Amino acid sequence: MFVAHLRRSSSLCSSSLCSSLSSRLVGVCGYATAQVPHKSKLKDRSGEPVFQFVGHNKKPSHKVFVWGFSFSGALGIPSFVVPDSGRKRPRKYQLTPYRLETADQITSAACGYGFTLLASSTRDASKVWGMGLNKDSQLGFQRSQHDRLQSYEYVLEPSPVALPLTSPLQTRVLQVACGRAHSLVLTDLEGVFSMGNNAYGQCGRPIVEDEVYSGSHTIHNIKGFSGRVVQVACGQDHSLFLTDQGKVYSCGWGADGQTGLGHHHMSPCPVELGGALTGVHVQQVSTYADCSLALSQDGELFGWGNSEYMQLALATDRTQVTSPRRLPLTGCGRVVQAACGGSQVAVLNDQGEVFVWGYGILGKGPRLSESSVPEHIPPSLFGRSDFNPSAAVSRISCGLNHFAAVTERRELFVWGKNVRGCLGIGKRDDQYFPWRVTVPGLVVDVACGVDHMVALVKSLI
Repeated sequence: MFVAHLRRSSSLCSSSLCSSLSSRLVGVCGYATAQVPHKSKLKDRSGEPVFQFVGHNKKPSHKVFVWGFSFSGALGIPSFVVPDSGRKRPRKYQLTPYRLETADQITSAACGYGFTLLASSTRDASKVWGMGLNKDSQLGFQRSQHDRLQSYEYVLEPSPVALPLTSPLQTRVLQVACGRAHSLVLTDLEGVFSMGNNAYGQCGRPIVEDEVYSGSHTIHNIKGFSGRVVQVACGQDHSLFLTDQGKVYSCGWGADGQTGLGHHHMSPCPVELGGALTGVHVQQVSTYADCSLALSQDGELFGWGNSEYMQLALATDRTQVTSPRRLPLTGCGRVVQAACGGSQVAVLNDQGEVFVWGYGILGKGPRLSESSVPEHIPPSLFGRSDFNPSAAVSRISCGLNHFAAVTERRELFVWGKNVRGCLGIGKRDDQYFPWRVTVPGLVVDVACGVDHMVALVKSLI
């Protein structure tokens, strides 16, 4: 009902705007004079009328755009999977950004392996919505309309995730994160909640042998941190937690050393990392597959986990690193953000410059497919020039096989493997250089997945 109300409101706004534009065009062409209410008859110093189409008090609206593989329901557009009366065939791939109708202002988004989580930081009862694959209850228990004891394995539109909050109207959701088949939800007052597959302890609770995750009601409130968690990150089957004291905790699958706990075993409960991180104040963590990164307040980069693709070659020639190691970056300047994908790594410095290494499409053309040292992507590829010096990159992100960057002008650039159209560039070809995605608005944040993406956008007016 609320979505329908939004649609009616948007159609009314569009019709009134078109009417105003038509009046102005008619007046300019000399065929008639635009009729403006007396209180809106503004004049400039020369006495000519000034037409105002957007009210002084109107605030830019916040929108959500999705694109990529839609058949799992991860884009939240039901008609793509089950065609309506106006479409004969399902739409498996959405190759350009498509606006998703949401009932609230979305402040955080995360893309898992075939599913999506959206979150709002408002004080309303509904705070998190999920869509897409739900075979392991990574979107919580999604009650079926026909059988209230049965949960949907595929959720085709954004559906509320019921969190077991003790103070639902006071608690805010700060961030969501998604892995292969598990999810994390970070709140300001009640800590971190986990749901989904816990076969390796990635949900931060004891492993139950032969546990059935389909149709599960289990949403676990993770404990055991010495401090307040301020950021969460999901790898393929492990989880990272950063506290306000700059400490990093991890749990889950550790076969490649991705938990950073000094062994290859599973860890069902969060444990603080040591090694090179001992005494270091970390400000950001990043992971998506089996390699993990941590960035300190001093701009130093640390890594652990899988290094088969030279992600950690700056520190060691080993392919599996079980404890955090400092990665000696040279020529990169002061690093302010790091992003870690499946086989590739990117860092951003305080000058808005991007450096990449690892294996895959790194963004410097088809001839560069692997590198053990940081490769500088020319700022001109993000639109920087003498006439456009503000095109510096302000945010970077990694999917499993692709990169994304948001500039200071809120423009979105992507490059990498275009798996099932996940780049949103209107075609399914791989992209070897950063390419701007046409999004109607200012991109605030972006979430990358395996084969789909989500962008949080602020309207221009």
